[in-house]
Amino acid sequence: MSDTEQANPELPVILPLRDRAKVVNEILAERLDTVVPKLMRDNNASMWILMAREYFEEPVVATMLDAESLHARRRTILIFYNPGNGQPIERLTVSRYGVGGLFKPAWDPDKQPDQWKAVAEIVEARDPANIAINTSSMFAFADGMTVSQHKEMMAALPQKYRSRVVSAEPLAIGWLEARTPTELRIYPGIVRVAHALIAEAFSRKAITPGKTTTNDVVWYYRQRMANLGIDTWFQPSIAVQRKGAKKMLEGDTVIQPGDMLWTDFGITYLRLNTDTQHLAYVLRPGETDAPAGLRAGLKAVNGVQDALLSSFKAGASGNSILAAARKRAIANGLDPSIYSHPTGYHGHAAGSAIGMWDNQNGDDHGEYPVHANTTWSIELVAYKGVPEWDGERAEFRQEEDAWFDGEKVHFLDGRQTRFTLIPSDS
Repeated sequence: MSDTEQANPELPVILPLRDRAKVVNEILAERLDTVVPKLMRDNNASMWILMAREYFEEPVVATMLDAESLHARRRTILIFYNPGNGQPIERLTVSRYGVGGLFKPAWDPDKQPDQWKAVAEIVEARDPANIAINTSSMFAFADGMTVSQHKEMMAALPQKYRSRVVSAEPLAIGWLEARTPTELRIYPGIVRVAHALIAEAFSRKAITPGKTTTNDVVWYYRQRMANLGIDTWFQPSIAVQRKGAKKMLEGDTVIQPGDMLWTDFGITYLRLNTDTQHLAYVLRPGETDAPAGLRAGLKAVNGVQDALLSSFKAGASGNSILAAARKRAIANGLDPSIYSHPTGYHGHAAGSAIGMWDNQNGDDHGEYPVHANTTWSIELVAYKGVPEWDGERAEFRQEEDAWFDGEKVHFLDGRQTRFTLIPSDS
């Protein structure tokens, strides 16, 4: 983990699939042993029931399956039970198929053919004070219990337990947003993979000025990832800002000397996601650096990053952090737009929102508190006039992955402070 950007980073070794599975399973076991017990005890949760159906994945269940259980099978039901008094959390699976030995099988279909009645028998035997299920009007990640399955579960439960059913929103979001020590050890390397691929895409390996289009670079990314066996969670973006152009240029735009290039790129590797935006400049013949006005714009967006990082506070809402960061940035003479979000098991992951690109006044999702031990995409922009472009207002976009330890935000693999330079001649 480093706050220092690496120039032209080398691509780390990509693990073969068997080794990836071992890492994924070790992390999952660690999370089930540590994250779930803490969440249930901190939230006074007695029982947590999760359900997923084949080809209709539930966001939380999908992250609780081992590397060999690629998807839910038929109907997969997972149950966590907290007996209280510091006793171990019981993990059960009410499913026809096992879940990598991480959950104790708790259903014999020959004795009880009805799966939801089997769940009801488990509930009756343990008499939980409350039963948390994944329903939420605010967070899609915590809303995985479908109407039909909720109806069947409630019909199977004895009457006295139906009033004990509550939302598992804090459990679901807490599970997804919390990072373990092992995840934090490997996350910088995953971000390094993304940074190395961006460095390739922003080089003469992928770009011949005057010939290569922005779409060519997009598909360079896609093919490169496919060759490495790495997934992406969104289509990469490449665009050009150019003197005299009224907006960013994409699609079949040919990249030319003097262009400022922008990319938005993310990978999924070892179940964790990255989200990065970097800038490059295509040198004109005789140039050795980007124009001073562009360099000043990159310095400005680093200043917006600093304003946001210094505004993080554990327990504060995303909206209050947004307001504090904007106040700091504007007081420093900057023109910011901040729209940062958690990362982790998803690119736009579970947790609070710190601004939206189209709403700088706070959002309902931003009322959720920001917690320690979470990972973030520090995503934002600074607007600044460029003297060399006749004072035209340009967008300087940056996005870097980071970890908030509760006191300080740490970049996982540095941040961009200098333009990536692409020669116009070979």
